[in-house]
Amino acid sequence: MTTMSAIQDLLPHNHCWGCGPENAQGLRIKSYWQGDAAICTFRPQPYHAAGPTHVLNGGIIATLIDCHAVCTAIAAAYQAEGRPLGSEPLIWYVTGSLQVTYVQPTPLAAEVILRARVIEQQGRKSRVLCQLFAGDQETARGEVLAIRVPPAWHAPHLASGVH
Repeated sequence: MTTMSAIQDLLPHNHCWGCGPENAQGLRIKSYWQGDAAICTFRPQPYHAAGPTHVLNGGIIATLIDCHAVCTAIAAAYQAEGRPLGSEPLIWYVTGSLQVTYVQPTPLAAEVILRARVIEQQGRKSRVLCQLFAGDQETARGEVLAIRVPPAWHAPHLASGVH
């Protein structure tokens, strides 16, 4: 399966600060499923700087890895079930743990590319490896334990009829 649309754009009611298209103040990353991996390209802005203004902030890097990895787990689960992304019942994952290794400073002026794939899937848990590159240099990597939650968890106000 390869997606022409971003994974995030195929998941309704996503208000996440890092990856939610419905959060105008967020990073609004876009991840694309390609085979057994997901790719995301992100262009940092000057306000994403760390203390030194030429380096990308570590918290932004962690958010990019976290959100891209969770979206990768979601896409992989849809693929495993042979269903289109965003089809009902919704598949949703949350972060159980996040480990980030900062390999070297990520230049703020460079576009970054994230590559993520599920390395282990067991029951409701998916372990996702995500690498962040600036050019051809790996500058950070992370491992996310993504936990599948019931569809009602994602939008309890929708399940209860309260908007």
